[in-house]
Amino acid sequence: MTTQQVAARLLISQPKISLMENGRRLIKPRDVRDLCGLYGVRDQRLVDDLMRLARESGRQGWWNAYGDIPYGAYIGLEAAAATIRSYEPLVIPGLLQTPAYARAVIAGTIPHATAAQAATRLQVRLRRQDRLAAAGNPLRLWVVLDESALWRVVGSREVMCEQWEHLTRISDSQPHVTVQVLPHEVGAHPGVSGQFSLLEFADTTDGGVVYLERFTSDLYLEKRSDVRLYSDMYAHLQAQALSPDRTRQFITEGIKADTGAECRSPTRPARR
Repeated sequence: MTTQQVAARLLISQPKISLMENGRRLIKPRDVRDLCGLYGVRDQRLVDDLMRLARESGRQGWWNAYGDIPYGAYIGLEAAAATIRSYEPLVIPGLLQTPAYARAVIAGTIPHATAAQAATRLQVRLRRQDRLAAAGNPLRLWVVLDESALWRVVGSREVMCEQWEHLTRISDSQPHVTVQVLPHEVGAHPGVSGQFSLLEFADTTDGGVVYLERFTSDLYLEKRSDVRLYSDMYAHLQAQALSPDRTRQFITEGIKADTGAECRSPTRPARR
């Protein structure tokens, strides 16, 4: 059976089947049970053993300790990725957010969340950033950030000052983190349709994954033609964006000066 046939029979998406087959998505005991039924597995002991393995595998990821995280599948991919190239048009990406900025983003984008749910999301988001400091094998992160994300005041002016300084500091001190700003003057560009991320893995035989974040249902694209298309789009964005050095200058001088905000840096005196 093809993955499309399996997905149609089980009423789930074809990418989910592909992600499970490639070990990139947590497989639940229920998924094992349904697949065994569809594939005609009659040995109940075998089914029970496979379901047990599924339960045990679900406990391996650190994020599972936080309960049912809506984007747990993506965190699993992120944890396994060697390189992530991300385009963000509206907000600073989660891997580069300060605690105050992340708290304000969660409060603003998920207004129905309880205090406990918001606290859990914040803890998970900050825990994800450990990949950037992993000894010997840090995540290679490349971010193209639309200028709009810098202008949008999230939380307060003070929160934004801290966030701007964090961006310049981490991109300057961490050679595996690259940040480029795409200025408004570029005009129309390949990223106008929205956010996307390209995840690549250490196994060169394993194709990459395109991640499209949506409010209710995220999308994962694995077809080589799709991955190639988004890779080409990202290359255009990189070429049109400011260089990493010019980006740091743009943030420290242009944004702070134009907003009139006072931001105190550990290495520079306060400037208006």
